[in-house]
Parts: sequence; structure tokens; C-alpha cells
Amino acid sequence: MTALRFVHTADLHLGRPFGGFPEADRLRVARRGLIARLTDVARQGGAPHVLVAGDVFETPNPAAQTWRQAVAEMAEAADLTWWLLPGNHDNLAAARTTWEAIQARGAANIRVLDTAAPVPLGEHAVLLPAPLTVRRPSSDPTAWMAACETPPGIVRIGLAHGPVQGFGEGEMPADVVAPDRDRTAALDYLALGDWHGALRVSDRVHYAGTPERTGFLHPGRGTCHVVEIAGAGSPPHVETVETGVFGWHRVTLDLVPGDDPAARLTAALPQGPRRDLLVQVTAQGRLRLGDATALAAAAEEIGPEFCHFDLDTTALSAEVDAADLDEIAPTGALRAASTELAAEAADPALSARDRALAAAALRRLHALVAEGGR
Repeated sequence: MTALRFVHTADLHLGRPFGGFPEADRLRVARRGLIARLTDVARQGGAPHVLVAGDVFETPNPAAQTWRQAVAEMAEAADLTWWLLPGNHDNLAAARTTWEAIQARGAANIRVLDTAAPVPLGEHAVLLPAPLTVRRPSSDPTAWMAACETPPGIVRIGLAHGPVQGFGEGEMPADVVAPDRDRTAALDYLALGDWHGALRVSDRVHYAGTPERTGFLHPGRGTCHVVEIAGAGSPPHVETVETGVFGWHRVTLDLVPGDDPAARLTAALPQGPRRDLLVQVTAQGRLRLGDATALAAAAEEIGPEFCHFDLDTTALSAEVDAADLDEIAPTGALRAASTELAAEAADPALSARDRALAAAALRRLHALVAEGGR
């Protein structure tokens, strides 16, 4: 038989609003471009099938423009077959109307997998889908695959949505999918969705990750997999392909007195076109008040160059001496306030949260005075 090739993707979350991000419009536009990018990957990889392992849509009832545009674009790629699995966000109980509307469009190359039953995938392969009927399943939706018999020599591909361990992401219960389902069900490949980063569970069990990142938990740009299987029992060859427009990055700065915080920040930032990067910086450790002010000023200067930039200093302690307080005010009400904040920031009798709040207030006071001086 000719080797089976397909694209494994998941968690498209079409229609995600990205509220709270100043450039939410750009993020939404990039997400709407996923179908075109996945089409390009499939064609370049010689893969006639695109397997979407759940969460095609962000909500069970997406706007008509969202699902109709996606379906129209898939239908236009008539050389590819799109296999769509309901996940937890667009489960059958909540999204039945949406899935029925998609089926009613009648596109021959779009298959909604709403039943846990084997489906032919070409002449020498079978797809075993595990659609989610509810948002929070109480049992393993892939369990039926172990008892499903197929003819000898047929490649068996499982398609499911859910965690194989407690990822701590989203609302899905831990350990929904058995991590050894490939062995108990004699699967040649188990294509999973739900975890938004590319993850190899075993040789035959993989998460492809979302093709366009949805948050900072998974660094870098979104991905999908191009999978090739020579025949039943053959190990799959899995290639991870980058598909995301935007890169999401967490940066941690461990700072000590004497550091040049602006230089440390610049050196730690990810490379690439900054307008396409979202960066979350966590500063921790200890800094003199003047250096903390310099760090905030550097972040304020460089932040607008990025699609999104956030500096979190709640874990940064203040190292304060009389000279620092003199920079705020040598006498008077400001000096009294800054002295009290410095004492609270160093008071072991207070909670860590209260000490952090006092340190943050002291840094802000120093920064405001410095700004006034400039």
C-alpha cells in the first residue's frame, strides 16, 4: 500500500475573542487564517486528510460568519478531506445545532465525526473517532476502541480530545484518556487534542497543539503535525510544522542589587519581529529603588514595540536605604509615607502579599517622583 499521510491538528478555537489584549483584532485575524495555513501544510506535505482532534470552535454556538467562513474555506480546498471532531468547547450536547448546520451544507470533503464508530480513511486505513458528547466527560471516550475489530492489515488511527494526565489547563478532568490506548486498542496512531502545545506521549500517541497559540502557557508559535505511516504496525513518522503567526513568550528575570535591569531585560527578550510577539515578563529577586524605576522605564519604552507586553513586578522585593528615601523626599509627608512603606515591605510579621504590595507602592512612589523630576 502507499504510505498514509495526514495532517493532525486540534484546538483551532475559531471565534476566540481575545478580550483584554490591545491588539485583539490582529489575533482574531490570525486565527481566521488557520484554515488557509493548514491547507498549505497539507498540500506541501502531500497529505490529503486533515484530522482536527476537537475544539474546532471556541464556543458551541459560534457566530454564523465564523463557522460559515471556515466551512466555505474548507470546502474550497476540495483536494483535502477535513475530519472534524467535537471537543469539549463544541461538544455534541451543546453544539448539536452547529454541527447539523455544517453537515447540511453538504460539502463532500467535510466530515463531522459525531459518532463513536469506525470510518474508512482511504482504502487501507480506518479512523476511530471519539467525539465528546458533553463538556466534562466522566469516562474515557476512547475506551470503545479496544473492542472495535477491523480487517487485518488495516491502519488504525484514533482521534480524540482530552488529557492523558492532569495538565491543569481548562475545565477537563484529569486522566480522561488512557495514555496506553494505542496499545490496548492496537492503534497505529492516536491523534489527540486539548493540550495546546505539541507533546509526544509515546511513539504512537501525540498532541499536535493548537496551530495558533491561545495563551502564555505554551511558548513560541502554534504547530500542527504531518504524519506518515507506511502500513499497519509500522511506526509513524511525525513532523512538527510551525503554523502560528504570533509567538507567545514568558520571560523570568532573576535580579539582584547591582544588576543593570534595563540591559538584563533587553538581553532576555525573544528574537523576531516584535509586532508579532506577545511577552509576559516576571521580575523577581531584589533591586534598589532607583534600579526598579529604571526597569519600569525600560519596559515602558520598549513595550509598545510588541503586540502585547506585560511586566509583573509583584515578586520583586525592594532593597531600601536612607539615600533611596532621600530621592523621594528628605522630609515631610512623602518621607513619612515612604519610610512607612519601606518598613512594611521588610516586615516579616506581614504576609508575603502585603509585603509585595508595600514594595510595589514604594517603587511606584519612587517612579512618580522621578518622573516629576524629569
